[in-house]
Amino acid sequence: MIASLKIEIFIPTSQSLKAKRRVVNRIKGRLRSRYNVSVAETGGNDKWQRAELTIAMAGNSKHHLEKEIQTVRTVIDNICLGYAEILSVIVGFI
Repeated sequence: MIASLKIEIFIPTSQSLKAKRRVVNRIKGRLRSRYNVSVAETGGNDKWQRAELTIAMAGNSKHHLEKEIQTVRTVIDNICLGYAEILSVIVGFI
């Protein structure tokens, strides 16, 4: 089973694509180092204050993946604190 978490964030302090990339890379790096997840910027590539991140993970049971997705969501909330605002979250299972 595969779980995906799509998050759209707003980075109010970003004044350039370089500043946005710094925040996005910080989020991606922390998630990759703490959890066995794949993270990609899947939208908003040309916008300097918005980004869409998609996180994917695989597991044996839906219950386990739901627990892990919730943990990842909490970590993202903590990482974004002071840097970015979460605009939307979409969770999916395949």
